Amino acid sequence: MKHIDSAPSTPGKFKIEKSPYNRLRLHSSLAKLTFWSFVFLGLIFVFFYRSPASSSPVPSDLSRRSLRTSSYGGPNFEKRVRASAKIRSRNGISVLVTGAAGFVGTHVSAALKRWGDGVLGLDNFNDYYDPSLKRARQALLERSGVYIVEGDINDVALLKKLFDIVPFTHVMHLAAQAGVRYAMENPSSYVHSNIAGLVSVLEVCKDANPQPAIVWASSSSVYGLNTKVPFSERDRTDQPASLYAATKKAGEEIAHTYNHIYGLSLTGLRFFTVYGPWGRPDMAYFFFTRDILKGKSIPIFEAANHGTVARDFTYIDDIVKGCLAALDTADKSTGSGGKKKGPAQLRVYNLGNTSPVPVSDLVSILERLLKVKAKRLVMKLPRNGDVQFTHANISLAQRELGYKPTTDLQTGLKKFVRWYISYYVNGKKSVQ
Repeated sequence: MKHIDSAPSTPGKFKIEKSPYNRLRLHSSLAKLTFWSFVFLGLIFVFFYRSPASSSPVPSDLSRRSLRTSSYGGPNFEKRVRASAKIRSRNGISVLVTGAAGFVGTHVSAALKRWGDGVLGLDNFNDYYDPSLKRARQALLERSGVYIVEGDINDVALLKKLFDIVPFTHVMHLAAQAGVRYAMENPSSYVHSNIAGLVSVLEVCKDANPQPAIVWASSSSVYGLNTKVPFSERDRTDQPASLYAATKKAGEEIAHTYNHIYGLSLTGLRFFTVYGPWGRPDMAYFFFTRDILKGKSIPIFEAANHGTVARDFTYIDDIVKGCLAALDTADKSTGSGGKKKGPAQLRVYNLGNTSPVPVSDLVSILERLLKVKAKRLVMKLPRNGDVQFTHANISLAQRELGYKPTTDLQTGLKKFVRWYISYYVNGKKSVQ
């Protein structure tokens, strides 16, 4: 039996071999399914289908999730799409990667391409964080032959057009509104991307013939206020601590619905605090690095009674291996043209590192790597959706996917700092 190879930290420079694994189908009660379905379909209605007479003006911030897309169509566009999605290895797959210019999306797309699979990206390049970083990732992928279509996942016409051009065997759905704290500023963007956007993708997939298998990004945030650790896929997930978490939980229930009714093969991956080169500037390790180098104070949160705040930091290469293994072991969907023909695969996995590290230790490692003393500002953990700790139980992913993280925080941060210095300092890129 072949196993997953280890993967280096630079996108597009690794090859991972496929391998068969056992499957596991997870079940939820019909009553719980019905309840969550009505709740979150109601949310979609409230945010997007209110009559103009009864609703307040839409915030300008919603332009970050605009339905407007770049023009598409014509022979040149279709040629680029087909070339990018062309399978170049025996037994390869053709994958539509949403959120391809994002952190995880870039690494996954590069890995798939080097693997010989056909890859087409989709991203709307919104300004939740610096779009120039997304454009740099786009350029990186284009050099390896991955074309990213600029468009929104809620543009159903565009999605249908892409499926008309390419009969994708798989969809890697990574597009989402990320971040816990930003939900307090722009809650509508989370419903728009994480709920309505997921429904748009699933609607197009269930009508496709053949239907693709779908792997999508959930989040460790669904564990919310759980105090039992490590978090297991069998633990309760009905106590979200943030709107972001609630939308990801909603996504899991919506996935169950489309699996049950339409026979879509769906695998949800609960990522635990992903970090590494080409990462997101809104993540603590990223802006800690920026502010330490600038001599600015950095906030170190502590829980009640001076409790430690810790995270299960997971290096991007380990996450990529989990994503590829999920794609590799995904069964075919069982529906056709929107009609279910038989039971379909439904799975959820934790992808973490299993070794929670206090945030204060993260800062100490950065101090050593940057050779700069941080100006620490100890603060109480705010009530804005952050939780005190995360800790993944990955036994299910180990058993079913062969998932085994290999990168400790010291090693992973060393690679991140090397990239950060090269990109922002030596490359003289501005960091916001």
